[in-house]
Amino acid sequence: MQIRLRDNAGHGVVNLKRRRILLVEDEEDIAELVAMHLRDLCDEVVVARDGHHGMRLATTADWALIILDLRLPGPDGLSICRAVRRERSFQPILMLTSKSSELDRVLGLETGADDYLTKPFSVLELGARVRAIFRRIESLRQTDGGSETIRVGGVHIDPARREVTLDGESIELTAREFDLLEHFARHPGRVFRRADLLDSVWGYGHEGYEHTVNSHINRLRAKIEADPSQPEMIVTVWGVGYKFCELEQPRLV
Repeated sequence: MQIRLRDNAGHGVVNLKRRRILLVEDEEDIAELVAMHLRDLCDEVVVARDGHHGMRLATTADWALIILDLRLPGPDGLSICRAVRRERSFQPILMLTSKSSELDRVLGLETGADDYLTKPFSVLELGARVRAIFRRIESLRQTDGGSETIRVGGVHIDPARREVTLDGESIELTAREFDLLEHFARHPGRVFRRADLLDSVWGYGHEGYEHTVNSHINRLRAKIEADPSQPEMIVTVWGVGYKFCELEQPRLV
């Protein structure tokens, strides 16, 4: 596997105290190299070399980020992701998948991974993804006005509690799905290109990853639309991107 080493020129490091990353990767050389560079971005990196160890650590401790290889001895990355999601829906998860398997990437996102990287990948790109996730965490901490609930039609979004209800019923969203819905709801009627959403919601823009946006929107539609095949809230603007329909102007209460 080819991994290009992270350069230090012009790429700052997010200084986050008490941030722990769990890396579940069975290939020893890759795990050691990735862990070495991740230590520049957090307090501690814990490495699990198989699915059994990874499952125990992922489900019994708190992590700023969990990075999961998809193919593992024992429980695979999808199984670990599902187990984590049952306990902590907003736990950030980054999946490592095979470049040749689009199905693996789709399954990872459907299972609840917030993002993915395909092998082979550069450590520079991995660092950019991790920094983006940590910036999002810090932004949530620093948001003051978080008590304001956004109401659009039957959708109520509580940023402070990171809870969403639809017609009074609680909706379980992953961290990335929540951020995506909140971003749309705060800008009703505005058309976003996929690259815009990558920049604003994911915190990075990278050519070739626009289908990540598509997958998350499809999952979000399945949870909030009466008929996901005929969406009325998050609609496609053909040839451009997506927008949140102005069925009702959002109200902050």
